[in-house]
Amino acid sequence: MTTVCEFDDLTDGAAACHVIDGVAVAVVRIGENVHAIDDVCSHANVSLSEGDVWPDACTLECPKHGSAFSLTSGEPDNPPATVPVRVHQVSIVDGSVNVELSL
Repeated sequence: MTTVCEFDDLTDGAAACHVIDGVAVAVVRIGENVHAIDDVCSHANVSLSEGDVWPDACTLECPKHGSAFSLTSGEPDNPPATVPVRVHQVSIVDGSVNVELSL
């Protein structure tokens, strides 16, 4: 696990990019929950953390072509993206957000 930030530093309903061991990860806060997925769209080389968060759907939308990726499964909801992104394990300990990269 790598500490990426403090929970209180995350904006509710927004994504932030953090680099862990050379991997860009989009960290997203929705209410009291924090999610982490690969930050690069599987369709185009675009930063997902620059896209919109849809809290009700628990998705992060690619700002280039509009595919939204599930923050729980990494699956895209519609084309043009067809390949999921990796989802990473998140824990919050004493106010610190920790992320463990998936293989």
